[in-house]
Amino acid sequence: MSSRLDIAYATLVAELLDRCLDAQFDADFDEAGSFIKVKSKDRHYWYYKPSLRGGAADKRVCVGPADDAEINRRVETFKTYKNDFQARRRIVSTLVREARLFAPEQRVGDVVEAVWKAGLFRLRACIVGTIAFQTYGTVLGYRMSGASLQTGDIDLALFQSISVAVEDTMPPVLDVLKGVDESFRPIPQLGDKAGPSRFQADQGLRVEFLTPNRGSDDYADKPAAMPSLGGATATPLRFLDFLIRDPVRTVLLHKGGVPVLVPDPSRYAVHKLIVAARRKTGTGKDLKDLEQAAKLATALQATGRTADLKDAYREARERGVAWREALDASLFRLDRLGLKSMSDALA
Repeated sequence: MSSRLDIAYATLVAELLDRCLDAQFDADFDEAGSFIKVKSKDRHYWYYKPSLRGGAADKRVCVGPADDAEINRRVETFKTYKNDFQARRRIVSTLVREARLFAPEQRVGDVVEAVWKAGLFRLRACIVGTIAFQTYGTVLGYRMSGASLQTGDIDLALFQSISVAVEDTMPPVLDVLKGVDESFRPIPQLGDKAGPSRFQADQGLRVEFLTPNRGSDDYADKPAAMPSLGGATATPLRFLDFLIRDPVRTVLLHKGGVPVLVPDPSRYAVHKLIVAARRKTGTGKDLKDLEQAAKLATALQATGRTADLKDAYREARERGVAWREALDASLFRLDRLGLKSMSDALA
């Protein structure tokens, strides 16, 4: 079922995103955990107790003596963060239960949260693929059909030029991922001397870094060096520059909310038309691309953003003959499938 969100829920989404962006996060102490005071040999000490995630509930970290003024100050400040975190969790719960917006599978959400806290989105990376599609309910204020399909693939994209220019880097990617799941390991690939671009954990959870390829197809399978990615590289892909230009900010409905960057939904819809035409017909992925494009066209029409879709489509057609042929082929297939929302929107 697809429908526009009630204005009250749309307002909650906006408030949640604002509060997530304002939130401060301590590098050592996640707000999901808590501080407890423990007496030992006639003296009280502060301990930090992590959340239940990962079976670490029984592990405690000694922070220091309770009569240390600086440590007490940090504990009091943490309480402020914690209170706001709990309030944000209530908003997330409301949006998932009552507004029926999408929430990711636990481990997927944990990985996205971990790379956010490591600074990946600050470095202008954005989520692409199915997880991005699943966030468009919060972007558009529209309940998307088909968004509940779970995926274990986390695709993260950024421009190599930005990775070079920012003169900053996140912590080692593998360390960040192992902080969520110790089973994460690099996936070997040809030409990855500069570092891996793909990582996989047990039970199919996979993370891949991507970057646009605007050069020769000779670079298609050769990971590109990305100085900001903490030892990781990125797989070059055609047409990706169109997708991730001018990303939008939204919030992933996980824990207390995770602010992320995703492609503009109009660009995402048009990009899906292009990649569907380049896939092998009948693999299932081509149909998934076409269905997502059609569903986004419906949502963009319903929320008064048809002009944005037309602008993105016009820009893509102006990119050249290969782009126009791919767009025409996918529009023809959509009409044959009875999915006419895209043609109607572009009429």
